Amino acid sequence: MSQRRFGTDGWVAIERHDHVAELIMDRPKAMNAVSTAMADSLAQACEELAADGTVRAVVLTSTHERAFCVGADLKERNSLTDAELMRQRPRTRAAYTGVLELPMPTIAAVHGFALGGGYELALACDLIVADGTATVGLPEVSVGVIPGGGGTQLLPRRVGAARAAELVFTARRVPAAEAAELGLVDQLTEDGRDRAEALELAARIARNSPLGLRAAKRAMRLGHGLDLRTGLDLEDGAWRSVAFSGDRTEGVAAFNEKRAPQWPGE
Repeated sequence: MSQRRFGTDGWVAIERHDHVAELIMDRPKAMNAVSTAMADSLAQACEELAADGTVRAVVLTSTHERAFCVGADLKERNSLTDAELMRQRPRTRAAYTGVLELPMPTIAAVHGFALGGGYELALACDLIVADGTATVGLPEVSVGVIPGGGGTQLLPRRVGAARAAELVFTARRVPAAEAAELGLVDQLTEDGRDRAEALELAARIARNSPLGLRAAKRAMRLGHGLDLRTGLDLEDGAWRSVAFSGDRTEGVAAFNEKRAPQWPGE
């Protein structure tokens, strides 16, 4: 198991578990609040992961006992001039889009507070596993801004426009059980089990073809919101990108020979 760290104060780390990469948020003094430096580290880590063809799934985790991520670093934000805030914006946005645009399946392991930008980081993942301590929400309008890490676009896609509007407009915090009921998280686990369950799920995903996983994610992400005919054409293109690959050849052979596939990833 290897670990690579990004940032001068241990903001973010990547830890490998075979073909699963754990993307770890590690800013304990601030409950993983996203400062400019942490945003830079997240973006850098995601850039490295996206280019690594050996990674088949990513799990986004937190080292803090009481929080996944509490959102933007408002103490830092309060110290910025308007001009500095405008210069910071592309850097923070790169962190959220970095997670969102990872080409392999991604899972957020959430416990404690996942608020504002913290919940937006979870929304940027394909799946969210949460334990019973989780509290999620997008409270940005309560401090005079809006969700700016993808929340206004990702939450309606997850739970529908009306439900998302109620959650954003009221700025309310949603406890774990209700979050699971509303579809704000996908899997609810026992307290303290979010990371373990997410890593186990990622390991199951990682048994499958790396080319197939990336093509399936690309088709689902890009096809969302398209009309059916256009979406099916997009799916056909994704199918063609893997149908004549080494992974397809190996997958069919392994099935017929009743053995585990050894994916070439090409």
